[in-house]
Amino acid sequence: MSDTAFSTLIRTASREQHAEAHGSAFMSELLGGRLGLDAYTHYTEQLWFIYRALEEAAAALEDDPVAGPFVRGELFRLPALERDLTHLHGGDGWRETLAALPATSAYADRIAAVAHDWPAGYVAHHYTRYLGDLSGGQIVRGTAEKTWGFDRKGDGVRFYVFDAIPNPAAFKREYRALLDALPCDDLEKQRVVEESRHAYALNIDVLRALGAQFRLSA
Repeated sequence: MSDTAFSTLIRTASREQHAEAHGSAFMSELLGGRLGLDAYTHYTEQLWFIYRALEEAAAALEDDPVAGPFVRGELFRLPALERDLTHLHGGDGWRETLAALPATSAYADRIAAVAHDWPAGYVAHHYTRYLGDLSGGQIVRGTAEKTWGFDRKGDGVRFYVFDAIPNPAAFKREYRALLDALPCDDLEKQRVVEESRHAYALNIDVLRALGAQFRLSA
């Protein structure tokens, strides 16, 4: 590929899509505090489906030479999401009413497919989600705390709180070192880069679908 570190290549290859996701109508309105709590709740519900796909696949990949090093329990978000949803809905009833948008189902299905057939592809999805949570996700947490009065790092925003990672900057450096050491040839690494771009595109589709729910222009 080049002498550039793989972690740098995968980050720069998806830079425009990352900006597109952050600048989507739905995220712009949410981060601007111009949407209600129901919008934040719907967004959190869709995340539950995505992280269920990521984390249900993790156990089978723990010993995989490519994906295994990325399976880190301190990153798991599903228990925190479930606490947030219980808080947002005022009880456990959300489990009976939860529904995935078609775009969310497509995203979760893609994660499940690559986890089963292509561990390196799973790494692409793992990277785009979890490193995003450790970085830009903190902006969402801050907005939610300020706009809807959640207790700092409490129920409602626990998804964004990584208690098991006391030093996120150091963790991200370690994670990028794992990417740089990915045991794949250049052709396979290029496929991983393309899958990371696909992951961002799937995420953007979910944000557009959420925007349509709230009648926001794309």
